[in-house]
Amino acid sequence: MRPDHNHQKKIAVINDFTGFGRCSIAAALPVISAMKIQCCPLPTSIFSNHTGFESFFFEDYTSRMQRYADEWKKLDLTFRGICSGFLGSKEQIEIVIRFFQEFRTEDTIIIVDPVMGDYGKPYPTYTAQMCTEMKRLVTYADILTPNLTEACILTDTPYHEEHWRMKEIIALAEKLCAMGPAKVVITGIVQGDFIANYCYEKERSDNLDQGQKFPGKIRRTHKVGTQRSGTGDIFAAIIAADAVNGVNFQDSVRKASLFVKRCIEKSIEMDLPLTDGVCFEEVLHTLKA
Repeated sequence: MRPDHNHQKKIAVINDFTGFGRCSIAAALPVISAMKIQCCPLPTSIFSNHTGFESFFFEDYTSRMQRYADEWKKLDLTFRGICSGFLGSKEQIEIVIRFFQEFRTEDTIIIVDPVMGDYGKPYPTYTAQMCTEMKRLVTYADILTPNLTEACILTDTPYHEEHWRMKEIIALAEKLCAMGPAKVVITGIVQGDFIANYCYEKERSDNLDQGQKFPGKIRRTHKVGTQRSGTGDIFAAIIAADAVNGVNFQDSVRKASLFVKRCIEKSIEMDLPLTDGVCFEEVLHTLKA
């Protein structure tokens, strides 16, 4: 009789592995584990430290990804969640789409963090062809977690730096949901001294709460410090784990936002270089499933 490896909830995390700098799989794995879910990483590439450093070792894992996933098939693994992050090529996006097709069940929640760009521009590795392929990947998502830049790229919307009006944010979320995801959170919206995340759920858009002026929900936290590596990975990991654990989406976004803020505050207190990411280890005990 073959052993059953599926008694515990599992999330497959498809992202790069970085040895130093607290990002990608190295950040997502302990967060998901702390939320009582087994994290199963599928690496897209291996870095000694992330690309924000002047020098780093890098090995592309594209040619090994399918063989790696095939071994999971042999074990009959099933996943309650699949979470994809930064993807470095058209080929990797195609492999991830195949992974979604092969491993998705009726109980699987797919979370796509479309790590494509920031500050209004795509990353140098993101060609027009890759942007088109990422739009294909998004159609498989149940939950999408883009920042403002990525939301604009995915919807072919012109980006501007400041003064985003709510009707513009709502339009972005509606266009993203029309691509496939039932739930979208647009992150990193600057509103004066606050950073806001906008949550939008397709099934709630026609049922506004009494007195509510627009669909969805804005979640704000006071800005602290400046951008650090890994915050997006931690945010997406919490959203993924909460989704698998059945937590309300808006409550999950609030939890993720506050936890990331707590990590940043602790990192400032410990005077960590920006390249070193956030010292989530110091506050991980505060994160509850």
